[in-house]
Amino acid sequence: MPQRLRDILVVDDNDNDVELMLLSLSTLKLANTIVVARDGVEGLDYLYRRGRFAARTDEHPLFVLLDLNMPRMGGISMLTEMRRDEGLRTVPVVVMTSSREDPDLRRCYEQGINAYVVKPVDFDQFSRTVANLGIFWALVNEPPPRR
Repeated sequence: MPQRLRDILVVDDNDNDVELMLLSLSTLKLANTIVVARDGVEGLDYLYRRGRFAARTDEHPLFVLLDLNMPRMGGISMLTEMRRDEGLRTVPVVVMTSSREDPDLRRCYEQGINAYVVKPVDFDQFSRTVANLGIFWALVNEPPPRR
């Protein structure tokens, strides 16, 4: 029996950015399901199969697109929780944020992110950036082995 494709997890509270990410990823015609969480709490709920995500499969996502500045729990706090968990340490995390601040960049890399991308302001450039990330992480990169 063929294995189910892993989900792509988008954790971002900005409706416009999420809509554009979904649109950009859909142009790639990936068969992966794209799941949206609106903050770090929901992102961890997805990863730990809690709340509205309790019934999902126990397969980790192919990769996480993570914003930093969100209500309730920001991206760095979510990332810290993920990297503390032996089972989540190898999940690829791409931070996609508007922050160009050195402390944010440093903390993210110290916590083990796989890439840090500043969100382009231009609509077309934003779309291309997300599509390129999708191509790399979903089609080019060899993901960690399944659990």
